Amino acid sequence: MILAGGNSYRMKELSNRRAIAAMPMAGSFRAIDFALSSMSNSSIQKVAVLTQFNSRSLDQHLSSSKWWDFGRKQGGLFIFPPMLTTDNSHWYRGTADAIHQNLDFLRQCHEPYVVITSGDGIYKLDYGKVLEYHIAKKADITVVCKELPSSEDITRFGLVQMNEDNRIVRFDEKPMAAASNIVSCGIYVVRRRLLIELIEQAVYEGRHDFVRDVLIRYKDVKRIYGYRMEGYWSNMASVESYYRTNMDFLKKDVRDYFFREHPDVYSKVDDNPPAKYNPGSNVKNSLVANGCIINGTVENSVIFKNVFVGNHCTIKNSIVLNDVYLGDNVYLENCIVESRGTIRANSHIVGEGEPRIVIESDNRYVM
Repeated sequence: MILAGGNSYRMKELSNRRAIAAMPMAGSFRAIDFALSSMSNSSIQKVAVLTQFNSRSLDQHLSSSKWWDFGRKQGGLFIFPPMLTTDNSHWYRGTADAIHQNLDFLRQCHEPYVVITSGDGIYKLDYGKVLEYHIAKKADITVVCKELPSSEDITRFGLVQMNEDNRIVRFDEKPMAAASNIVSCGIYVVRRRLLIELIEQAVYEGRHDFVRDVLIRYKDVKRIYGYRMEGYWSNMASVESYYRTNMDFLKKDVRDYFFREHPDVYSKVDDNPPAKYNPGSNVKNSLVANGCIINGTVENSVIFKNVFVGNHCTIKNSIVLNDVYLGDNVYLENCIVESRGTIRANSHIVGEGEPRIVIESDNRYVM
């Protein structure tokens, strides 16, 4: 189950048009592609995506399950938005409530274990190895964890402390002061029948959050273990983290890890021509997606699909999302340009400190 219905005020205007799980990533991908690809590569054949906030873009991206090899007779890809019924008149009130409103799906399944993950994590993970660890430890719940450097702002995550056997003895959800540098990645493995039992009990008591009302509450009652993830992991919870994660893909080792090392990352494919670099263009250390036409200078930037860069433009340390038109002589530095916008000719936009979000009219003929 992929929890993809949340919103983050720390993403500011970037979440006004789409769910966080639908945020464009690395030129040609969406955030949810990384969780879906890991599930497909782990031979998981039945996936439910729980959507809610600003889900149209996400729904369009998931309109065909074939890209992740979920188009099959047994199993498949299921999209579950909140459903108002005679018995329920609520939207999803939290992660536990989102699962509770789809318990019928879990009851009808025959698989003994459930993987729960968020749709905004950027990683590659073999869930089969996590399950093997879960069974070997005889755990009730296994939490995938990652040790982050002390330079990271880790207080925006759930922090865990484990004993010598990797059993979690303390779980702090977004604390004011960090007592550990091991964070929860928002990925859990739990036995299906136990999950149904815990969720029913939580919602019966008016509790709706999976972390606070299940993990933290049952920490000393159930056997909850931590599985340490190796390799790259990032979570998009703010404008800064979104910008930094995209910029990480300009590093060769990160690109090779995701796009050259097995297993692959999959996404919905558009019928766009290759990027075109006209005479006079100059591109250095950048990702340029298909469908783009480049006439100017692009340095240390990520350019998404169908972007037109006019003559004598300069783009530095910036992210330009899909379907943006940049007029002639535009200068961008340290910016995130929202999709389907038009930057008028001779504009000069520079972000100071935190990346600047640029949202312009999509009318390309306004003078």
